Amino acid sequence: MTTAENKLVGKDDQHFDVIIVGAGISGIGSAYHLQKNCPDKRFAILEMQDTFGGTWKTHKYPGVRSDSDLYTFGYDFKPWVGDPIATGEEILNYMGEVIEENGLAPHIRYGHRITACSWSSAENIWHIDVTRLVDGEQLKFTCGFLWMCQGYYDHEKPYLPDWSGMDRYQGVLVHAQLWDPNTDYTDKRVLVIGSGATAATVIPEFAKTAKHVTMLQRSPTYFYCDENRNELADRLRLIGIDEDTIHRVVRADIIYKQYEMTQLSESDPDSMIEMLRDQIRSYVGDDFEFEPHFVPKYRPWQQRLAFCPGADIFKAAVDGKLTVVTDTLETFTEKGVRTASGEEIEADIVVAATGFNLKVMGGIPFEVDGEQVNWHETVNYRGMMFTGVPNMVWVFGYFRASWTLRVDMLGELVCKLFKNMDAREAKRVEVALRDEDQDMQILPWISDEEFNPNYLMRDLSLLPSRGSKPEWRHNQDYWVEREQIPATDLNGSEFVYDGHRHR
Repeated sequence: MTTAENKLVGKDDQHFDVIIVGAGISGIGSAYHLQKNCPDKRFAILEMQDTFGGTWKTHKYPGVRSDSDLYTFGYDFKPWVGDPIATGEEILNYMGEVIEENGLAPHIRYGHRITACSWSSAENIWHIDVTRLVDGEQLKFTCGFLWMCQGYYDHEKPYLPDWSGMDRYQGVLVHAQLWDPNTDYTDKRVLVIGSGATAATVIPEFAKTAKHVTMLQRSPTYFYCDENRNELADRLRLIGIDEDTIHRVVRADIIYKQYEMTQLSESDPDSMIEMLRDQIRSYVGDDFEFEPHFVPKYRPWQQRLAFCPGADIFKAAVDGKLTVVTDTLETFTEKGVRTASGEEIEADIVVAATGFNLKVMGGIPFEVDGEQVNWHETVNYRGMMFTGVPNMVWVFGYFRASWTLRVDMLGELVCKLFKNMDAREAKRVEVALRDEDQDMQILPWISDEEFNPNYLMRDLSLLPSRGSKPEWRHNQDYWVEREQIPATDLNGSEFVYDGHRHR
């Protein structure tokens, strides 16, 4: 089949070499790499929503923006030319350009919700049950390989604690993930519950026109504050360097700086904390009081360090537009909430910025030869493949670096895997523990010492397990993986092709 024929995918076709699940940042990036490296593979992208974008389609709250710089959150193959911290709309525009420039639109099936995936070893095929949302029709797809790019949280049901008295509250209570853009908060008292990246995004936007904003947090969060510009990129543009080169150089520079920060966070957290504070002071003055509302209980990078452009949330506090309360919520009242210490906070609108519910593999039930897959009982290989589950990869990005860095890296590796399967004339590949792994300790997906946000710790038992050896885990260290993953020996004894292990 020629490349031109490959692109002519009919809307009624239901068997493909590869099906990519999700048309978000991971799915679109993976499709690019697949089309570039394996033009002979027929593929489709199944997307539950009515358009592309994933997270950037789901989130509509005020000021929605990236918390990673776009030079590294953007793809390695398409230069980013805007501000490092981009709005949700700018990211969607960028993704739309990738789809258009690479002819990916004909491959995407929107409004297709997967309800079950079942692998047959007798056929070496995945059977995929789908509901087409526009008319409710039940469809069946098949494919040789599944590329799971649907993210790791529930896009429809965010995490909302079951607070006492919620039914008593007379104002507007909404989770940030379910925000209606038509909601008018002008001259309203707004209470934001939470202190993470979402809270830091909505609060400066609310503060522009709201009567007042209060942030109620159980514990503070670290933020990296800097100008929303890249001095190196601006300089290179000024002297006439082309955008491809600028993207490559600036991307490398940012990645190295992130590496230095990560190392400092682990080796000398006190110095890292002081550096972060100095950045904040440069915007709000040396007299800014960090105690008690801006002193997190964990070391930097045990939870995500979000980019806060221009220290805007701290400026809102200094300007009197934001009040911070560090306490736990005891109950809702008719007019707002009461904290455990007895403080009453009245609000016209309460926004829960309380995170999301983890959803492994999109919550889709999986079977292998009629047996239900329990993901926690599988052991992950480099965070992308799982023991006992053939012909499937899962894209799970980084917490301490841009998610998309792993999308690009795995995209290249998976295409190498396809070529290796073709060279071996193999129809099936899976990973399995080797003889030397039989006594390996099996552990939870990630250590709470390494990374411990609430959304992960709440549902750690839903995630696949890891082994104590580095290859049997997702180690969340891009700076190690960028060497290890491209060097993966696809003929190593952990890979089993058509039931045979290479020794």
